[in-house]
Amino acid sequence: MIEHDRTFPPEAPPCSAAAAVLDALPIPVALLDPNGVVLEVNAAWRRLAAAGLGLAGTETTGPGTDYVAACAAAVAGGAAPAAAESAAQAVASGLRRVLRADGAAAEGTTFEYEYPIAAGPGGERRWFCLRAVPCGGGPGGVPGGAVALVLHEEITAARRAQAAFAQPEAQLRSILETVPDAMVVIDERGLIQSFSRAAERLFGYTEAEVLGRNVSLLMPSPYREAHDSYIERYLRTGERRIIGIGRLVVGQRRDGSTFPMELAVGEVVCNGDHSAGTAAGPRRLFTGFMRDVTERQETKERLQELQSELLHVSRLSTMGQMAATLAHELNQPLTATTNYLRACQRLLDAPGGPDLERVRQALSLAAEQTLRSGQIIRRLRDFVARGETERRPESAAKLVEEASALALVGVKEHGVRVRLGLAPEAPHVLADRVQVQQVLLNLIRNAIEAMRAAERRELALDVAPAPADEAAVLFSVADTGPGLAPEVAAQLFRPFVTTKAQGLGMGLSICRTIIEAHGGRIWAEPNPGGGTVFRFTLPAAPPEAEEEAD
Repeated sequence: MIEHDRTFPPEAPPCSAAAAVLDALPIPVALLDPNGVVLEVNAAWRRLAAAGLGLAGTETTGPGTDYVAACAAAVAGGAAPAAAESAAQAVASGLRRVLRADGAAAEGTTFEYEYPIAAGPGGERRWFCLRAVPCGGGPGGVPGGAVALVLHEEITAARRAQAAFAQPEAQLRSILETVPDAMVVIDERGLIQSFSRAAERLFGYTEAEVLGRNVSLLMPSPYREAHDSYIERYLRTGERRIIGIGRLVVGQRRDGSTFPMELAVGEVVCNGDHSAGTAAGPRRLFTGFMRDVTERQETKERLQELQSELLHVSRLSTMGQMAATLAHELNQPLTATTNYLRACQRLLDAPGGPDLERVRQALSLAAEQTLRSGQIIRRLRDFVARGETERRPESAAKLVEEASALALVGVKEHGVRVRLGLAPEAPHVLADRVQVQQVLLNLIRNAIEAMRAAERRELALDVAPAPADEAAVLFSVADTGPGLAPEVAAQLFRPFVTTKAQGLGMGLSICRTIIEAHGGRIWAEPNPGGGTVFRFTLPAAPPEAEEEAD
């Protein structure tokens, strides 16, 4: 800032009655007439001028000085050379706008300009705010014809606090914007408060489009309709079913397509807002991190398919070995049984009458060989059987969610519309999770394949308490395909019965074995809207076991 000679002593006495009022103000104040000429300055202004800080226009302005010109010159002198002219013009035009304000038009007309100065021996950087406001003159206004007040207020502390807050906030924002996982922050009402760049790329919305809207717009049905009740239940009971745990869920993009994603949710409790003078309670915010696992699920599905193919080849090899073993092992007892029975026949037809004792002996030996054949078959069956399954309480809805997230990858590309009907009142089930999900995967994929040539392709997955058995849960997989022919439906769950050109007819047979091993049953029936509905039941877990699972 360029130094100027002062035109008035630092402690000049007030020249009007208004100065006595102005001197009581702690902020430096000057009164200007309609031409921008200084009429009065208060004591704080004179002290500021005496300090020699180089504030805009304070050192060279006293009564009778053109403040607009002096202030513009001072601002230009303290600004960088490249910005000096534009700074001077901005200050001059702003001050003149306030001076021209008149009557009702003066309300709301103010001019503010923030500027830094280097003060003190070490050149400490301090910030001030120049503020000009119209005050009105004449009867009822400020005496002496003053039309504007000019104030200088130091804002160094506020600037430093703002900078101290802005730096970590910018760093945090930079970190969050570079995190590859999508981040969405919602409040207790489920309204979106923050939406990261990764979230914009994942869901197809911009942050401006979703701020203040319910986060359920990022979910397909039925999660969309039930989401607010999840938050309400947590706030009411404190029961955590996803917060701090994470799980696999289904998301929905702006174009309506769905995809499997991992969701991890964290919670933060903020202090209440007391700005309005009310003692508001703590405010909860929930931060969700989401990751699209479509590619991972597809890779997992492919690995499972390869594993299934290897197991299939292994089963075929084992079946061939079993068949050879069975033929070899049964050959001897069956041959012996045949020989003993033929001997009985010869003894009965012998001349002179049958030798009953020898007939009895031959029949006894034939019976022993028949029992031996049965023992061989039982031993091979025990070798193949898996034995008892490992069952534990599982959420019926979660079984369907996880199985469908895997089975429905890419379903939108085939024009299949999916509806999930997961009844919240459905109890847990006692099940081997992997085996039951394998049944669901098989049924869902069969339904999708059945609708390949159908005009209407709608898949419905439902879970609800079994209507005829309170101790069971009913699962349903419905399609809108061509349905089942009566001759196929009658023997659908038998081995080697299939409607697929390349099928072996073992899938549904295995499904029945798994469900029946769990104590349930499986069946198929026509879909009233066209197609087929596969249903199966599983026993419900006891309430105490369900509480342990949660």
